Amino acid sequence: MGVSLRLRMVPGRYGIARLAQDAAVPDWAGGEGLWAVIQADDEITVVCLQERIPDEIESSRDWLCLRTIGPFAFDATGIVSSLVAPLSAAGIGVFVLCTFDGEHLLVAERDMAQASALLDANGHRFVR
Repeated sequence: MGVSLRLRMVPGRYGIARLAQDAAVPDWAGGEGLWAVIQADDEITVVCLQERIPDEIESSRDWLCLRTIGPFAFDATGIVSSLVAPLSAAGIGVFVLCTFDGEHLLVAERDMAQASALLDANGHRFVR
């Protein structure tokens, strides 16, 4: 077994929205809960509580969020792979965001029970 992490659930249901590369950052992107705006050369991705995403915006909804309890050294290795590898091997897709002090792993709500069991079986522990 590799890295053993402590994880907690982040409250809320999240959506992942795609905007055009030249779109302005919308007012609805920020607010309570986890939120992130990522600009790439061909698109803008917004992650936020799904109830803030307007219906007409292209998005994927019903994601739940797990967060590692850090902080971790920036040069620490194996953090993300220890979370993603067992889920990927089971066919569970994830969306990962990293912050200064930890990782946020978004898992589709329909897969969360299985994902939690797999992470627990791989030595990770859930705390409240």
